[in-house]
Amino acid sequence: LVWNPPLIRGLLDTFPRKLIEAERKIVSVSVGPVSPLSLVARLAFKIPTSTAVTHPFGVCSPVITERTVLSGFKSNATKMQRPPPEDFLLKETNPHLGGGKITGDKLTSTYDLVEQMQYLYVRVVKARDLPGKDVTGSCDPYVEVRLGNYKGTTRHFEKKSNPEWTQVFAFSKDRIQASVLEVTVKDKDFVKDDFIGRVLFDLNEVPKRVPPDSPLAPQWYRLEDRKSDKVRGELMLAVWMGTQADEAFPEAWHSDAATVSGMDALANIRSKVYLSPKLWYLRVNVIEAQDLIPTDKNRYPEVFVKARLGNQTLRTRISPSRTINPMWNEDLMFVAAEPFEEPLILSVEDRVAPNKDDELGRCAIPLQYMDKRYDHKPVNTRWFNLEKHIVVEGEKKKETKFSSRIHMRVCLEGGYHVLDESTHYSSDLRPTAKPLWKSSIGVLELGILNATGLMPMKTKDGRGTTDAYCVAKYGQKWIRTRTIIDSFGPKWNEQYTWEVFDPCTVVTVGVFDNCHLHGGGDKNGGGARDARIGKVRIRLSTLETDRVYTHSYPLLVLHPNGVKKMGEIHLAVRFTCSSLLNMMHMYSQPLLPKMHYIHPLTVSQLDSLRHQATQIVSMRLSRAEPPLRKEVVEYMLDVGSHMWSMRRSKANFFRIMGVLGGLIAVGKWFDQICNWKNPITTVLIHILFVILVLYPELILPTIFLYLFLIGVWYYRWRPRHPPHMDTRLSHAESAHPDELDEEFDTFPTSRPSDIVRMRYDRLRSIAGRIQTVVGDLATQGERLQSLLSWRDPRATALFVIFCLIAAIVLYVTPFQVVALLAGLYVLRHPRFRHKLPSVPLNFFRRLPARTDCML
Repeated sequence: LVWNPPLIRGLLDTFPRKLIEAERKIVSVSVGPVSPLSLVARLAFKIPTSTAVTHPFGVCSPVITERTVLSGFKSNATKMQRPPPEDFLLKETNPHLGGGKITGDKLTSTYDLVEQMQYLYVRVVKARDLPGKDVTGSCDPYVEVRLGNYKGTTRHFEKKSNPEWTQVFAFSKDRIQASVLEVTVKDKDFVKDDFIGRVLFDLNEVPKRVPPDSPLAPQWYRLEDRKSDKVRGELMLAVWMGTQADEAFPEAWHSDAATVSGMDALANIRSKVYLSPKLWYLRVNVIEAQDLIPTDKNRYPEVFVKARLGNQTLRTRISPSRTINPMWNEDLMFVAAEPFEEPLILSVEDRVAPNKDDELGRCAIPLQYMDKRYDHKPVNTRWFNLEKHIVVEGEKKKETKFSSRIHMRVCLEGGYHVLDESTHYSSDLRPTAKPLWKSSIGVLELGILNATGLMPMKTKDGRGTTDAYCVAKYGQKWIRTRTIIDSFGPKWNEQYTWEVFDPCTVVTVGVFDNCHLHGGGDKNGGGARDARIGKVRIRLSTLETDRVYTHSYPLLVLHPNGVKKMGEIHLAVRFTCSSLLNMMHMYSQPLLPKMHYIHPLTVSQLDSLRHQATQIVSMRLSRAEPPLRKEVVEYMLDVGSHMWSMRRSKANFFRIMGVLGGLIAVGKWFDQICNWKNPITTVLIHILFVILVLYPELILPTIFLYLFLIGVWYYRWRPRHPPHMDTRLSHAESAHPDELDEEFDTFPTSRPSDIVRMRYDRLRSIAGRIQTVVGDLATQGERLQSLLSWRDPRATALFVIFCLIAAIVLYVTPFQVVALLAGLYVLRHPRFRHKLPSVPLNFFRRLPARTDCML
């Protein structure tokens, strides 16, 4: 690459030498002429050679020539540009949505993004006047609903002749192999259950119901014996044919889950909607304390404040004023969730020894009584009494002889958005306080149709099986589909809706294997864990409004042995905009609420608060019934995305190279213009340059017109599909096994010491190279400063004289003439060029820097 700006030319000339010198300290390397291209390749690739000896940090140690570097760069570049495998691509589909009856009428198209699934519903309400079958004259009734080989039963009641069940059974029409539905009432017994009576239904006479019709009213049916004779007792039932749009569908017992028994297990397979807890930032401004009573009054106290909220503990620095009236004026930030169950515990402690702190007093502050702040105006400060606890004969008692005080400002911040997701793919950006919310701009509708080609996730009865369910998150609303038992191609066909407040947000859909159908594990995360099958992210701003996107997304998961396709999930997505003007206006608004910019939080604070927020959300959702388990929530929220990964670092490096690719292409093109590779193009550029110099008012219109034409030209090739996981971009396919093993390592590490030492040496070598490049950047900046610092008196004198002459010349010469002459000089013919560096570059390289003062 030939760069015209002398500063960049100097940088590119300096960096390779420094890099090679640093490399020689690690291993003897014989290097020929090094170009900027080889520098990039050396930083980014393991250069392939036949006699290479690979170091722990992934750099080869043979003789490296320009040809070797270029071959390595080209081979890796070719590998990057190769299209991904067909299996990993997005596939557009054409499903039979809504039963083929999509109309503008919202009432009839409530479930228009999924395929209709027909079900036979049986609602068992109650029974009355049942005869006693036991010796005591009582009965323990339950109902058995049988259709062909499928059988569902209600819970049974002890000694009750008028029981109430109110349970719904759903039989998939695709699996119906009988023409008669049999509903039998039985008496629970130790040896054999007694028959009480039954009701038969011919399926051809069962009525159909389509929402929004009112629910079918249940009726009383007289029980019959096996000879169809009327017997004592009646059963209240409702039987109808419907679809998954029926309101009874989510809570119904399903025939495809007939192998699951027990109320807890049945609850674990049903579809549910969850809401994240409302999160607040709690700001504790510790100002001062008064009248502290230290244990040892003969020394100056070293006092600090420790605050605890649930599992979060923070502390202030030790007060610089070492008296009994210390001052701090320091902010502590916590994450609190409604309802506020735990108080804020503050203790004032004295550091009496390196590992010993003496508590001088404490106070408990209930959060529900704290002020809520919606803007940047400070809330009123308050004094809180400190209670001191003393231990008397092994019991902790409260000492109230004298009360110390602490002065604080405690408030719940409603003007911030509590980040519980990664900022790169957040699904909600609204502030905590509801009065600050703006009106919604549209509706997101998601149809989860089915999955295909799922991998077996566990073994049951000697064969592989998968019990899959989906979880989708957008904003504060989480949804969980029902679990399809023992199927590698489950069909959910469930549709959900969210309000949209910002188009630049992301909906996340994850697929998991249910490992809690037979009592495995507990709801707090112990025991078995639901295995991840894969997830999909869809950014709403990439979707056209009012268009239905139906695609099959590959479910890609990174394992320690590489990337693996776990199957495909079939989704239908539609983003409906209620006000185009409001949505366009959102693009001019700040991404986060204004408090993030008026009183910004530090990066370390945001990282810590996000960790606490994800812990609170996962804990609260795991306590729901049925629980949304901790491992599911953490996978959906990308809890481990901030951890170090060599693979991710490489991917980000190549993303930067991709962004800079346009500038590099412009630099190459301009170099060809300057070297007259194509004389006709160079002459046209000369003419354009002269026109712009003579008419400078045309420069900005020309630039914006050019950008407009480029945008219009590219409209023909605009993306027609939503983006999806890209294994090439993520460097998932080309990652080294050791890099993947490091990525899946725990924190702190659990690997042997020799592997940790090798990885540490690799990081040191990479950090050394970055350190060298940063040092060279600092050198160039210091050379610029030394132009006027008189560090080199002769150089500064020359520069000052040059500036005086340039000022006089530019004052008397029209600017257009100067610009024209400078442009023609830059575009001069190669015959008038020479290969030696220019005079300004030679002068710049001779300027002093502060490298001489470095140890």
